[in-house]
Amino acid sequence: MNTQIKYCRITLEEREEISRQLATGISIRKIARHLGREPSTISREVSRACFNRHTYRAIVAEKRARKRKKKQGRKRILDKYPKLKDLVLAKLKLRWSPEQIANHLQSVYPVNRNMHISPESIYRYLLVVSRGALKKELLSYLRQQRQCRRKHGSRRGKSPGSPDIVSIQERPKEVEDRIVPGHWEGDLLLGRLRKSALGTLVERTTRTTILVPLKSHQASNVRMAFAKEIKKVPKQMRQTLTYDRGREMVEHKLFTKETKVKVYFCDPQSPWQRGTNENTNMLIRQFFPKGTDFTKITRAEIKHVQKLLNERPRKVLGWKTPKETFNQLLR
Repeated sequence: MNTQIKYCRITLEEREEISRQLATGISIRKIARHLGREPSTISREVSRACFNRHTYRAIVAEKRARKRKKKQGRKRILDKYPKLKDLVLAKLKLRWSPEQIANHLQSVYPVNRNMHISPESIYRYLLVVSRGALKKELLSYLRQQRQCRRKHGSRRGKSPGSPDIVSIQERPKEVEDRIVPGHWEGDLLLGRLRKSALGTLVERTTRTTILVPLKSHQASNVRMAFAKEIKKVPKQMRQTLTYDRGREMVEHKLFTKETKVKVYFCDPQSPWQRGTNENTNMLIRQFFPKGTDFTKITRAEIKHVQKLLNERPRKVLGWKTPKETFNQLLR
């Protein structure tokens, strides 16, 4: 017959017996045998909360045990308020960060404190409370915090670069200060085995993102695809484009002729000179991780991710979305 022994918490009487026997120098194993407990149970009881055999007191240990039990019985805020939990989980699925969610809720519900939550509480729920498949799913929505960079060579190898380039050092100062909108940064995200790619354009002032589907990353295809997307932007919001020295932008003069957008090139191996675009690429990798085959991603899927990025509040914009900020500047 299979019997299962139910664990019982240590009682006050047992704690008093532990305290008395410790005072007389009796070992943990003998105390455990006397009480019918496992030695590990008594050892944990004595060492918990910085106790040792010389400082252990039954009444103090009992009070702390009751306090722990009361705390464990409390519902966490997301379990306590189902509406709040639903909203938080919905935003996580949209790849919002806990900080974005917390500030958004304070903005939408300024008075209702039942709809407020700290980023730490969200992280704690994801890391501690959730279990199994649910935990794996929820953690997949979080942004990766560490990004490893290659120390050897550049990302695209030794490229001859584009002919007749105009250096970023000649770019107007107003671009660096982000005072005047309409200045963009561009790049490619390479797919599996570097055989496919996705174009990215980011406006420096509003952080508006345009994702550019590409049939290939040959120069002519990149130039036509980028030009097609940038010409959809209102004229006052397309002034310059800052790019690295990848070979896909060798037709930059023709791109400028078609769009009236002047192209400036970063110094070799200096991705920080397009910092806004680099940071945005990290956000995009949440949706399209390294190894993605972009030939299998539809235009509708790509533009859906673009929409999610532009409708997500950003700390740098005072928790407004890029879409809101961009539209305000058009008025």
